[in-house]
Amino acid sequence: MIAEKKKLRELKYTKNTKLSLIIISTLILLGLFILAMKIGSINIGVKELVVGILTNVDEAKINIIRDLRMPRVIAAILIGANLSVAGVLLQAIIRNPLADPSVTGISAGASLASVIILLFAPQLNTMRPLFGFVGGLVACTIVYSIAYKKGLSPIRIVLSGIAVNAMLAAMTSMSNMIGSNNSSAIQLWLSGSLANITWMDVRLLSIYSLIGYIGAFLLYRSCDVLVLGEKNAKSLGFNYDLQMILICLVAVFLASTATAVGGIIAFVGLVVPHICRIIIGSGHKYLIPFSITVGGILLLVADTLARSAFKPVEVPVGMVMAVIGGPVFLYLLRRSDV
Repeated sequence: MIAEKKKLRELKYTKNTKLSLIIISTLILLGLFILAMKIGSINIGVKELVVGILTNVDEAKINIIRDLRMPRVIAAILIGANLSVAGVLLQAIIRNPLADPSVTGISAGASLASVIILLFAPQLNTMRPLFGFVGGLVACTIVYSIAYKKGLSPIRIVLSGIAVNAMLAAMTSMSNMIGSNNSSAIQLWLSGSLANITWMDVRLLSIYSLIGYIGAFLLYRSCDVLVLGEKNAKSLGFNYDLQMILICLVAVFLASTATAVGGIIAFVGLVVPHICRIIIGSGHKYLIPFSITVGGILLLVADTLARSAFKPVEVPVGMVMAVIGGPVFLYLLRRSDV
């Protein structure tokens, strides 16, 4: 009965309707980008903002917005998009909406590797996303190895992820205490704060994000087949194991590079794919680009609230997302047939 309802929902949306939804979400994202640039301790008109950015006007107010607020806004969009697509890919592998970069240990592994670079090898800071990828990959491998028992059970992945996350979080805190002269700044970053984002971070994240998006788009057909299950995929002549590994690598790459720049921001990869499937359906050809825009929207709104809703105090966006995502996760866990 549930499967039939899903099929009927898929039939409601034509190709043009799905493209329209993606275009509309993109326009909403652009509008929120301009609004987020305006909101803050320094207020500026839209016309003045656009002219100032496009013409490189050397004015104190414009320079502050261009050099501080703009990279933060762009980073919020990219990090939200990366975590969302990573969630889509992970959920395709596990075939359950409970999968998320933070639940599967990827974020914790990436943050540990990033903290080690920040503390003990700051000269390699520009390569932090790549080291984060290695850390996320190791953590994900550990979680999946522990959870595997005659197949991957979603509840085993969740429980394994909780244990591995706790272990890696303790190691991260110990590293921070032992090697840091500025532990408060690193602890703030670990909480998911985008306050210290620079243009260098944005440039690096943009490159890695583009690589990850291309990889995700190239694998959208594989995601559609993996959702059918291992037996059905293999009966179609599909190399299930290879494609699962490739999709997992792309997911870990996107989530780890985002975490290495923005710290641990949980639940984005859980909430956004679930919302997007309800709106646009489960076909990954449209689900992936739609998740990019919706993920960018969600984290941009969350970060704008984090830096403006509690003035003069600014809270990390990771805390805002925990407040939003926690109840959603519990709702999905209660609904899941695990």
